[in-house]
Amino acid sequence: MLNIISVIGARPQFIKAAVLSRLVRSDEYRDSISEYLIHTGQHYDENMSDVFFREMEIPDPDVNLCIGSGGHGKMTGAMLERLEDIFMERKPDAVLVYGDTNSTLAGALAASKLHIPVAHVEAGLRSFMMAMPEEQNRILTDRLSTYLFCPTKTAVDNLAREGIPDRYPRIPTADEKAVAMVGDIMLDASLYYRSKAKDRMDGFLEKLPKRFYLLTIHRAENTDEPKRLASIVEAINKRDDKEAVFPLHPRTRKTLERLGLSFGSHVRIIDPVGYYEMLALEDACDFVVTDSGGVQKEAYFFGKPCMTLRDSTEWVELVQNGWNVLVGADASAISRAFDHMIAPAKTDQLYGEGKAGNLICDCLLSRQ
Repeated sequence: MLNIISVIGARPQFIKAAVLSRLVRSDEYRDSISEYLIHTGQHYDENMSDVFFREMEIPDPDVNLCIGSGGHGKMTGAMLERLEDIFMERKPDAVLVYGDTNSTLAGALAASKLHIPVAHVEAGLRSFMMAMPEEQNRILTDRLSTYLFCPTKTAVDNLAREGIPDRYPRIPTADEKAVAMVGDIMLDASLYYRSKAKDRMDGFLEKLPKRFYLLTIHRAENTDEPKRLASIVEAINKRDDKEAVFPLHPRTRKTLERLGLSFGSHVRIIDPVGYYEMLALEDACDFVVTDSGGVQKEAYFFGKPCMTLRDSTEWVELVQNGWNVLVGADASAISRAFDHMIAPAKTDQLYGEGKAGNLICDCLLSRQ
């Protein structure tokens, strides 16, 4: 029996973990893999955390560290201390971490210091902007990991350029790593939950405009920079010819209030939504305006063009294939991009076939 510990703490990780948590409890894997689930508490708002566990059929965490918010050092340090104690007590065969949050880095660092193999889901992604906390977390986690599960060929190539090729060892180590292109686990989730969203969302969209674009803003590079956020708000307000629906992140709400910034009446602000509501919004909208990495991909999964309020993106395939345009916080670039939100006529299959979860489980089992 392969005993794994999964560490999650933020909304995108709940979505990704839902795929693997469901699989390891299925008839296919329940006799070969057991999972102990740790929620760090990085997202602690009811609508940003608990609701995802209920809606997405994720088992209740075996432990919630209830770390909450704070500075990067304080948050990561608190997680590191608590996770180390649990890892020492449970002695797992591997620790699974997802994405690029402080929870990701803390889980990887605590495990690697104890010589426990780290499996990183979404390895190899790079925005090439070291000022981003997420970029620092990605790079450090990849360096600490034994198993690097990549969503794209670009991610595999990024690792190879950094001196992390797949050595194809029978039993990989932190020095002789196993790099595998498994596809995007977010696609697994989107395919599985899409039909469920349609069944559950009767009446939700009726309260919203018939035609709208979906707006999300939460990245620190925008919310922690008053000039950037003010420029984005200015650009959105100038384009009052297009209605928006904006699920407002708690951190963004506080920052807007502190800076005295507000949106025009053409922007319908709603409370944070669960995953099913987000899927319904992505399915119904004309296009997406976001600074979220996950929402960029979900827009593509639904065939919607995307405008990204960042200077770079780890999902370069979307830009290269015409699904995504980077506008940063430049008000003029944002305004111009509104006139070009048209989906490409066709594109290659960029993120696998929706079987990333199975490939991850099979790889972990085959290399023991």
